[in-house]
Amino acid sequence: MSLFRVDRRTELPVAEAWRRLTDWSAHGALMPLTRVRVVTPGPSRAGTLFTARTGAGPLGFDDPMEVVRWESPADGRPGGRCRLEKRGRRITGWAEIEVRAEHGATRVSWTEEARVRGLPRFCDPLLAWGARLAFGRVVDGLLAGAGRR
Repeated sequence: MSLFRVDRRTELPVAEAWRRLTDWSAHGALMPLTRVRVVTPGPSRAGTLFTARTGAGPLGFDDPMEVVRWESPADGRPGGRCRLEKRGRRITGWAEIEVRAEHGATRVSWTEEARVRGLPRFCDPLLAWGARLAFGRVVDGLLAGAGRR
């Protein structure tokens, strides 16, 4: 399994950072050759299903995910946390997104553990390195407001 973490600090309010990071469709606009299709009607919650399709035409794969934990920054909570389980044939694992108030700003953490079936384990460090770069760019873009439709 490849484990990586992306941490960011933003001046956005906690609720706005949360809204941007959990806009699943916007993720697809920031990943090359990727489209995200939300299967479950909104709003997001535990049980929400969505699929990231990466590739071009028949040369691609689906990465179906389910939100299994949803604690939005509401009801006076100082932050939020959500956990996604990857349920695909090619990619398995999980991701956690956390936002919390910290010293007058918002701290964002994206932690993910993924396994690509068929990829030898000695490739895990390279996969983690590439994923950290890619998801770092996605988190930066989402926080900057890119990818919104």
